Amino acid sequence: MRAVIQRVSQASVTIDQQVKGAIEQGLVILLGVEPSDGDTDARWIAEKAATLRCFSDDQGRFDQSLEDVQGAALVVSQFTLFGDCRKGRRPSFTAAARPEHAIPLYEAVVNCLRERGVTVATGEFGAHMDVALINDGPVTLLIDSRKTF
Repeated sequence: MRAVIQRVSQASVTIDQQVKGAIEQGLVILLGVEPSDGDTDARWIAEKAATLRCFSDDQGRFDQSLEDVQGAALVVSQFTLFGDCRKGRRPSFTAAARPEHAIPLYEAVVNCLRERGVTVATGEFGAHMDVALINDGPVTLLIDSRKTF
């Protein structure tokens, strides 16, 4: 499982000109699932995102987590995180999990965050979404439950 995490001062996801989810201070988590992922990967991603110290303390150091600052998370499914662009000009998405496998794991990440007390907004799996955000910093981090980068 792979995620692009962006620290934001605000973010929203819109579907068919209707705001589906919105947050103020927190993290946008763009989430990709691969076929070999399972519940352990989902829990790892959620726990890492909730406890990752990417918010500044009073001295300006990254020393506070999403839980520490009581921020929210906007979780958006993004199969393109497993796009392979090494050959040709069109990305291949064969490394991304099919929806029947990915949806329950996407939901597991959301549920794990909520169990930790994080306020979570979401997009809609498989929908065409407009994601708007103000990246605070900017801070953008990549995490992978298999630690491949």
